[in-house]
Amino acid sequence: MTITIPDRPATIDLNADLGEGCPHDAELLDGLVSSASICCGAHAGGPDVICATLARARDRGVIVGAHPGFPDREHFGRREQLISAEAVSALILDQTATLIDLAGEAGLAIRFLKPHGALYNQAQRDEEIARGVIAAAETLGLPLLGLPDSILHRLASARGVRYIPEGFPDRRYRDDGSLVPRSEPDAVLHDPREMEVQLLAMIASGRAATLCIHGDDPRAVENARLVRRVLLAQAMVVRSFAAREDAG
Repeated sequence: MTITIPDRPATIDLNADLGEGCPHDAELLDGLVSSASICCGAHAGGPDVICATLARARDRGVIVGAHPGFPDREHFGRREQLISAEAVSALILDQTATLIDLAGEAGLAIRFLKPHGALYNQAQRDEEIARGVIAAAETLGLPLLGLPDSILHRLASARGVRYIPEGFPDRRYRDDGSLVPRSEPDAVLHDPREMEVQLLAMIASGRAATLCIHGDDPRAVENARLVRRVLLAQAMVVRSFAAREDAG
């Protein structure tokens, strides 16, 4: 199905959360994604996995960003925590510093910041956590990825932090634009047709500058190929927002 969308952008970024020790990183980096949020080693992964992922991203010309999360490997960083803005900023800066060092050794620069899991979701609606994330982004001088029209989006814009609105073709949304928590049934979309309909709606709205594929999903590669097929049918080009900036 092809729809006509006036004045939509001709390009869009396709990102994946990688470096977490999941089996599909290499396939996703081989021509499917244009940017990758690289795990910083706290919620999953480790130096060897992270370094291998960075090297492959470099060799494939994929833009990389930092993907810090709560240091809770038992729950993959998806358990919410009660934490201050100062502690949020500190954990992000600490984790990202490690990733920046590893990326530098691979000849790469970290180009954006995207919190992981519970840290990401809490920052969209909790002002205290949002302030900590934004403070870290300011210190790092990095653009910030998150949901459009969220508390995080509004506070980042007020602080002058560049914000990249993100959409999730493989996640179910509430009516208010927030993601359905993974603790609830059907939070993750499995039906390719349902994903396609949701993706077309995202394209039509023009609200997302980047689309995310979860690298830990067993269907990650199939999902990425589906997204690319739909984008191609809509005459859209997959290209990182950071690469577009580099080209002027």
